Amino acid sequence: MSNFEDLSMLLKEFVKNGPAGCGCAVAKEGKTLYEGYFGYADLDEKRPVTQDTVFRLFSMTKVIICTAAMMLFERGKFLLNEPVYEYIPEYRNTQVFVTNPDGSVDVRKAKNPMLIKHAFAMAVGLPYASENSPTAREMARVKDEMQKKYGKYDIVTEVKAMGSVPVEFDPGTRWLYGYGHDIVAALIQVISGKTVGQFLQDEIFEPLGMKDTGYRYRNGIEKRMATYYRRTQSGSMIKTAPLFDIYHEPDAIYEAGGAGLYSTVNDYLKFSQMLANGGVFNGERIIGRKTIDLMRTNHLSEVQLKDFTNSYLAGYGYGLGVRTLMSNAEGHSNGSVGEFGWTGMLGTYVSIDPKEGLSFVYMHQMDPNMEEYHHLRVRAVVNGCLE
Repeated sequence: MSNFEDLSMLLKEFVKNGPAGCGCAVAKEGKTLYEGYFGYADLDEKRPVTQDTVFRLFSMTKVIICTAAMMLFERGKFLLNEPVYEYIPEYRNTQVFVTNPDGSVDVRKAKNPMLIKHAFAMAVGLPYASENSPTAREMARVKDEMQKKYGKYDIVTEVKAMGSVPVEFDPGTRWLYGYGHDIVAALIQVISGKTVGQFLQDEIFEPLGMKDTGYRYRNGIEKRMATYYRRTQSGSMIKTAPLFDIYHEPDAIYEAGGAGLYSTVNDYLKFSQMLANGGVFNGERIIGRKTIDLMRTNHLSEVQLKDFTNSYLAGYGYGLGVRTLMSNAEGHSNGSVGEFGWTGMLGTYVSIDPKEGLSFVYMHQMDPNMEEYHHLRVRAVVNGCLE
């Protein structure tokens, strides 16, 4: 059986070989069992990673967004099998790009409508605009036009514009990482009547005491951010301009669903503990236990699972915005079936285990994030500490 000294030793080894610094915290049934911070948030400044260090969440934003939307679901504000166009009419006539054997591309009408559950489960057929496909290139063109037309715009404006883009496949038939949770964020704003950030603040961050989580800089957050480093093949660390930091500025209005939030290890631990313990943290109920169970149920077909699975996600299916462990043997995991969570582009990671009331959060800021090497080792050690 491992102990938390083994976890500290592991994290110390991590920072010897990059990332520059990291933080990790573990809690069970509302009690913090471990909290450790190692290395530097900024190498030049010799600024250490501490409990106050703020990390860009990138795709770990998705878990918060999907939780927020499911809070609206359990209040009867929408159904998962409703078409997106019932709330965002621009998706009424979804088109599909079809690549012919000779390489030419045609467009046809989708065989079925895009449903809200498709947006949660990454089955809408919209990648990110940075990818290289006819759909991605058209998304990039639309974003460029919007930038020229509006300058600054919000997530609903963007999502409406993306309704004109032909998707990569008939909605619900495949799995494709990308824009689905941005559609979910737009639904939050349309249905709640609040901006995404305000809804998160009112319904999740404030009730949980997550004072260092949000979209916008405030109260010295900017100075507490960990530096984003790109690690070269030789092992040197190059300070890199962060992709989304412009949206943290106080005058920004864009609030994405797939990325864009910042947080601390301890703040995110509160959120993860709420999900690990039936939707309640420190006596504050945020979401229903059965709704969490629905989120962490695999929603992918066998065909979609083939799109989803890789060595990092071995043994997992995909639910409503989260990976979910389906097989310990296939996942090489000493965790529980039903453990769920997600990761972020720069190395953030959360694991939530309702069976044990356990959750843990690990964060660093490095590209490439080396997620398989770091996260699965942390997973093995933490689960090995359970009695």
